Amino acid sequence: MHAKTFTAGPEHIDVLGHVNNAVWVQWMEAVATSHWEALAPAEWQDAYVWVVTRHEIDYRGNVALGESVTAETFVPDAPRGARFDRWVDFRNSAGKVIVSARTQWVLIDKASMRIQRVPADMAALFTG
Repeated sequence: MHAKTFTAGPEHIDVLGHVNNAVWVQWMEAVATSHWEALAPAEWQDAYVWVVTRHEIDYRGNVALGESVTAETFVPDAPRGARFDRWVDFRNSAGKVIVSARTQWVLIDKASMRIQRVPADMAALFTG
């Protein structure tokens, strides 16, 4: 598991006075990228990029300006070819999950810009 904290700034707030749904998606990408950068060797980061192919998001709450959430992300299962699922839970200051998402990612080879099967050693780094 990997975690990252986000604080709602004025640029994140919508007309309803809380974090806009599009911002939650940006934060999902940010915590996933942070997880990749924390674990992947530089040569993998130079050679590959991840692209989202699907989001499933459950909104159970929200945060207002100045409030923080902690995003916790993990990869529960081995990839299927080039694809794998990543889970992200956002917890408020009380520890309650207020947004939960399952996202599907695809590995892209930067040189060819083609989908690449996830190597076993890379998968083990995130699922082991």
